[in-house]
Amino acid sequence: MTDIPYRTALIVGAGPGISASVARGLASAGLKVGLAARNVEKLVPLATETRAQTFAVDASDPAAVARLFDDVDTRLGEPDVVLYNAATAPAHGPIAELEPEAVRKAIEISGYGGFLVVQQAARRMAPHGRGAILLTGASASVKGYPLSAAFAMGKFALRGLAQSTARELGPKGIHVAHFVIDGGVRNARRPDPADRPDSTLDPDGIAQTYLAVLRQPRSAWSLEVELRPWVERF
Repeated sequence: MTDIPYRTALIVGAGPGISASVARGLASAGLKVGLAARNVEKLVPLATETRAQTFAVDASDPAAVARLFDDVDTRLGEPDVVLYNAATAPAHGPIAELEPEAVRKAIEISGYGGFLVVQQAARRMAPHGRGAILLTGASASVKGYPLSAAFAMGKFALRGLAQSTARELGPKGIHVAHFVIDGGVRNARRPDPADRPDSTLDPDGIAQTYLAVLRQPRSAWSLEVELRPWVERF
């Protein structure tokens, strides 16, 4: 298999699940890894396992994101892979009853935070003419569901950001890819039901796809990949 042609990766919104599996895969491939989240204490076991550096950040704060990248530059080196995987507690409920502040926060984290991170990544990658920016989306990136307007607004914004920047930065040598995670992600608290094995997405399987995209030749880059359980009914 072709080696990943990058050296340093930063995962913003790191935690268990997808980002942890990607971190393990990147570390196994020989990349230096940085893990960024609001609560860095929760990252200690993963950082130890992957020999990663940890960084505290509020992804919705422009000054905090700028400091994050400056710190990464100093402690790890300029990242040539950046994964945005940040999320917040969902603002779920009828549109007439949603708390405006909770909706604002949901859009800030998914959409605005994504912009802040992509902007800082682009500033570092563009002068070198290389790099990869990966953005984690969801079913709600392409289809709004009842009682989930805030989540859909944030994820639609992130997808729009991905599409626009892929077309702007691709010709400059920067690979921007958006991943539609179309289904629940398996974890210890949400295992597959006994009567529906493989009905959720295995985070290690998702990570394999992320890493495969990083290995793509630039003559055939994927700009969006949709992942769903093979047993899903259409």
